[in-house]
Amino acid sequence: MSAEGGISSIKSNPVRRIGRAMLDIFFPPLCMSCRKRVAEPHALCPACWSAISFIAGAVCAKCGTPFESDPGGETLCGPCHATPHSFDRARSLFKYDDASKGLILGLKHGDRLDHVPGLARWLGRTGLDLLNNSDVIVPVPLHRWRLWKRRYNQAALLGEQLSRWSGKPHIPSILERTRPTPSQGEMNSAKARRRNVLGAFKVPPKFRGKVRAKKVLLVDDVFTTGATLDACARALKRAGAERVEVLTLARVVRPG
Repeated sequence: MSAEGGISSIKSNPVRRIGRAMLDIFFPPLCMSCRKRVAEPHALCPACWSAISFIAGAVCAKCGTPFESDPGGETLCGPCHATPHSFDRARSLFKYDDASKGLILGLKHGDRLDHVPGLARWLGRTGLDLLNNSDVIVPVPLHRWRLWKRRYNQAALLGEQLSRWSGKPHIPSILERTRPTPSQGEMNSAKARRRNVLGAFKVPPKFRGKVRAKKVLLVDDVFTTGATLDACARALKRAGAERVEVLTLARVVRPG
């Protein structure tokens, strides 16, 4: 099913259309960000939509960081030249900034699971090429202690939705976080982030057949320095993955 499938099926089915209209009377759809009333569920109001910095146009061929002007061809950014990533390609939906932070933190720490359908729908459109090029969808895992505390893995919820729309299998158990690392947000440098997740992921032996010679789409919420995604990609490639591509909701874009 395409990324449009969840909405088009409602529009084309009169029974669902009537049910949606009645539901809207008692529970009107609200903007995912500011909570103002909107026309459809899982949407942003015009003001919040225009504030989001969606990533489009010329980007680094490797990590997906946006360029201020189009350099042409398959150009890499400076950091990708200096420190090559272990994944093959990464793309993100929007910049992680003041306008988008509330959506991400609400999903990650605020139990705003109602964000998942809308965010995953946009993510599927942005990453359609990556989805079509993948054999299996794998979320960045949480350590079991953090999963127990949070009760859900936001990356796995996004991966599950992408699987429903694309038909590609979503196997959240393929990657395992072997130790409870401190939050990457607590690390003050890219080097510290890399050290923090070094050897922190593995593919259990019983799942290696699921990734051997496969193209893996790795899903997460935020791309900051890429340290966590690199560590995951290394573990997947050690298990025999042919290619690892990354799809995230947001990415940190630093000036220059």
